[in-house]
Order: sequence, then C-alpha cells, then structure tokens
Amino acid sequence: MRVLVIGGGIAGTATALGLHKAGADVTVFEAHPDTAEDIGAFLTLASNGMRALAELDATNAVTAVGFPLTSLRLLDSEGAEQMNGPLGEAGVPALRYRCLRRGELNAALQGEAARRGVRLCHGARLVSVTDGSDGVTAHFADGGTATADLLVGADGLNSTVRGLVTPGTAPVYAGQRVYYGYTGTAPAADPAGAITMVRGSGAAFGYAVSPAGETYWFARAGGDPLPAGAATAPAAVLREQLLPLLAEDATPAADLVAASGDAIMVTNATELPLGTPWHTGRVLLVGDAAHAASPATGQGASMALEDAVVLAKALRDLPGPQAAFTAYERHRRPRVEHNITVSGGLSRGTRTPSAPAPVMARPAEPDGRLLRQLAWDAPLTAVPPEPH
Repeated sequence: MRVLVIGGGIAGTATALGLHKAGADVTVFEAHPDTAEDIGAFLTLASNGMRALAELDATNAVTAVGFPLTSLRLLDSEGAEQMNGPLGEAGVPALRYRCLRRGELNAALQGEAARRGVRLCHGARLVSVTDGSDGVTAHFADGGTATADLLVGADGLNSTVRGLVTPGTAPVYAGQRVYYGYTGTAPAADPAGAITMVRGSGAAFGYAVSPAGETYWFARAGGDPLPAGAATAPAAVLREQLLPLLAEDATPAADLVAASGDAIMVTNATELPLGTPWHTGRVLLVGDAAHAASPATGQGASMALEDAVVLAKALRDLPGPQAAFTAYERHRRPRVEHNITVSGGLSRGTRTPSAPAPVMARPAEPDGRLLRQLAWDAPLTAVPPEPH
C-alpha cells in the first residue's frame, strides 16, 4: 500500500512511522523547508503519548531530548502547596511524562523516520487533491504531483486537507490566550522532575525546571481573542500584558515572566467543533487536522501519537481502506472528542478569586480499551469493545 502523508510535524511523522512499521510504502510531504519553524513553543508528552511512542519503537529517539516529569504540584495564589503527587505512570521510565520543545520532538521523529528509510520531502506545499477510484493525487504549489493509494492529512490546526474533506470547517476560539516562555532563572528549592501548576487569581500558570536550570513556563488567561498580528508582538509587549495578571499573587509566576527576556510568545487557544468529518474517499485526517483541542489538558501531541498507532493497526488488520478508516474513527472519536470537551471546559471556565477554575485535567490511568488499541501485537477490531 502506498500512502502520502501531508504534514511532517508530530502527527504526520508519527503516522509515517506507524504505517512503515505496518508494511506500507510511505512518503511525507512538509510545506516548511526544515524542522525548526516551531522550535520556540514547548509541550509535554503524557504517559499515554509515551506509550504510543513505545509501540512505534521510537522511545529512544524522543528520550534523547527534553527531560522527564515525575510529579505534579499545585500551588494556590498565596504560594501554598495544595497537592504534590506522582504524575502519570511515573514508575515506568519509558512512560514518564516528558517536557521538550516542539521543534526538538519534530526533529527527533523526523530523524527516526529517515533512519528507517521513510521519504520526507520538505518545501512541498499542498494546493489540491484529486481523489479517484484507482488512487489519490496530491498537487503541490511548485507544480509537482504525487499519486498513491491513500492520503493522510496531518497538516495541523489550519489543515489544507481538512478544507478538502469538509469545506467550511475551521477552528474556533476556546476562550483563552496562551503565553509561553523560558528563563534561566529557576525558583529556589523546586523539586527535580516536577511540573508546578499555579491557581492564580488572574491567570492559570504552570512551569517546569530542566536539569540545566532553565524554567519552561506557560500562562492561560481569559479574554477576547488576539487581534490580527498580535501574536507577533515584541516580547516586551507580551510581558506587559501578562504581568498585571500575575503580580498580585505570592507565587513565582510574575518573577519568571519578568526574567524571560525575549523568550515569550502567545497564541489563541482554539478547538475544532465536535463531529467534524474525518474522511472521504481515499483521504483521512489525523491529529489536530481532525480533532484539535485547546491546550488546557496538555494532550494534543499525545493524542496525535495515539492516532498514529491506531491508524497503522487499522490499515494492517481490516479488509480494505474504507473498513480501516471506519474502524479507526470508531476507536478514536469518543476519546479525542472527550478531550476537546474537557479541555474547552477548562479554557472557558469562569474564574473568580473564590472559585478558581482548575488549571489542568489530570488524565486517568489508561483503561483496558486504550491499552488494547495501542498494543501493536493485539489486532484492532472493527468495532471497539464495550467498556468494563
């Protein structure tokens, strides 16, 4: 089976790894000229995402970058610790949460794909798709084309492929602006391997300290969406927007933001509507192209890695692409749309000093259905089993 994957980010490259492992002939097409276009933002891979990576045999490639997170702390607006406990499957080194820059993860996955012989074509911007009875053809901005049996759209939040599958469907604002930054200053006496969440009075805040002493932080603040062009404002402007929301609290948040220099960025939290179609003919969507959620639960990258495993198993185990696409959707849609709902609820939560919104949703331990979905040696059924 020949498969074109549009998008060489996390979802696309992981999908290529899964399909290659399942025996498909895969080529990845990425619009950007290299892997570093999104190096600035950071993310956390949760234990479920790390489990998916293990099933793709890609654990070592990813644990070579970033750092593990093994505990979760919660502070109130006065800086008092409200909770401190293990995070995810902290007892299994390969399944520990991992904090890393998005570009680092991208480069690690692309390097692993190239090592296995998967073809990656950079600078190939999709403009249209011709979907026929005998195959699907991708047309690129430089005039080039590529034809295969199937095409997977893994081209992210503003997916070109989604516009072909379901014209008019677009992400919507989820109620918060999300700021990210870095500083060489680390709060005193913070425990190693902890991610600290702050229930601030004006914004939700979280941070983690790398082994090198660099602090990675984010803040989620309610309000109107960013106006056009605001995301490219200088760091000094972004810092002045954020500091008044943090300065009243007796937590490390304001000091970390103040010490971050030029390493600050901002984006709108967005999500896709529930029920968005995922496939038509020989074309299928995965990752954010199919089910983007606000970042409040921190599950976007992990859900994309799960997608990669389940799609590969579906095409390996089911009789034909249409049966595989249908089974993939039956297995994945309830889980990812639950994440959209929970994450959007966190982002839109009413914030008052007396009743602060939760700062994150702590994922439940993996249930039996998820373990069977991800276990490479377990065949994928056409219909998911009922929960027990």
